[in-house]
Amino acid sequence: MKLVSFNINGIKARGPALTRWLDSFQPDVLVMQEIKSVDDAFPREIFEERGYTLETHGQKGFNGVAIASLLPLRDVSRGLPGDDDDAQARYMEATVEGPQHNLRVCGLYLPNGNPVELDEAGAPVAGGKYAYKLAWMERLRARAEALLAAETPFVMLGDYNIIPQAEDAARPKAWENDALYRLPSREAFRSILNLGLTDALRARTQAPESYTFWDYQAGAWDRNDGIRIDHILLCPYAADWLVECGIDRAVRGEEKPSDHVPIWAEMGV
Repeated sequence: MKLVSFNINGIKARGPALTRWLDSFQPDVLVMQEIKSVDDAFPREIFEERGYTLETHGQKGFNGVAIASLLPLRDVSRGLPGDDDDAQARYMEATVEGPQHNLRVCGLYLPNGNPVELDEAGAPVAGGKYAYKLAWMERLRARAEALLAAETPFVMLGDYNIIPQAEDAARPKAWENDALYRLPSREAFRSILNLGLTDALRARTQAPESYTFWDYQAGAWDRNDGIRIDHILLCPYAADWLVECGIDRAVRGEEKPSDHVPIWAEMGV
């Protein structure tokens, strides 16, 4: 199984480029973020004409996640448990029926968290974007714990908006006060990993400059001023099935690209 996460930054803006990439890479399962479309307006034909089953969890103008699969999908759920008042479309799950094993695929678009709003004691301001990010990560940790307790093979993949370590940024000092790299953000990410999950890319390579995002501004792509914020995290069962993991970096240099590139894992399921 070729499993891919790709923040497409707008399905309507990225349609032609995404179509070319689909025909070239031919993923078995594609998890998308920032589709920026309500479900009814999503151009389903891009996927259905190629034999994919498509499930979306959209939102007008921003956010939105989707899963497209050549393999059977079942038990689709939308929304991250833990906050019934959270209306942002950032999370969905589906079980992919592989040739040998079933895999629970959890697609996510973790909140950015900027601007970082702190009170006089240095704590995140309640109701602010950074507080929302950290609370969302705690809910994600709880969901991972529940899946582990149920002994459900799963993968959590998507745009985490987290730079895990200094080597995951071309200029780490420039990000020190940013929500993507602040210590509490990295600690929250590490607490999820410490449940026993595996960072698929780092399990296969320690190569420098393994970036997945380059800003559109200030010539970031031309200067290779990138960061790694898109991740594939595997539970112990799924980690045993990992064959290879990589980043399709070349996509960023093509016509009308997303500011993210696909990260993929080959799974022996």
